[in-house]
Amino acid sequence: MKTIGIISDTHSFWDDRYLKHFEPCDEIWHAGDICSVELIERLNEFRPVRAVCGNCDGGLLRTMYPEVLRWKCEEVDVLMKHIGGYPGRYDPSIARKIYANPPRLFISGHSHILKVQFDKQLNMLHINPGAAGIQGWQVERTLVRLKIEGTEFKDCEVVTLGKKDSL
Repeated sequence: MKTIGIISDTHSFWDDRYLKHFEPCDEIWHAGDICSVELIERLNEFRPVRAVCGNCDGGLLRTMYPEVLRWKCEEVDVLMKHIGGYPGRYDPSIARKIYANPPRLFISGHSHILKVQFDKQLNMLHINPGAAGIQGWQVERTLVRLKIEGTEFKDCEVVTLGKKDSL
């Protein structure tokens, strides 16, 4: 069993609570708009990180991380892309890949809107962890923790870091 911390849209903002909430995690997955090499290196020193670059990531981050990442965690096929859309409304940049060979878990960011939704048509869990940073239109800053055991998802938790304006 693996415990995964899922984060997105940090936009260079560091919060020490990331480490507190990711303490029980085996890996951290960042769904893009990292915007800071220092931030991702700090996370990577704490736990192994898998990440994709987002539309606001440039320069070195684009050479460090791909736009689309696919791998297996336990026995779950995982696909991650920053701009991904939602069940029934996947972004055209990834929709063909999803429909041609659906993963079991699809992770995206970009919207800054937390969403954990099962796509019944594709038998696929979709997670957008919302935004953990302070840039953007979200009211609450969020991240997600999830356990994966074999082919099963367990104990999906939404962690609210507070209102972005209350720092």
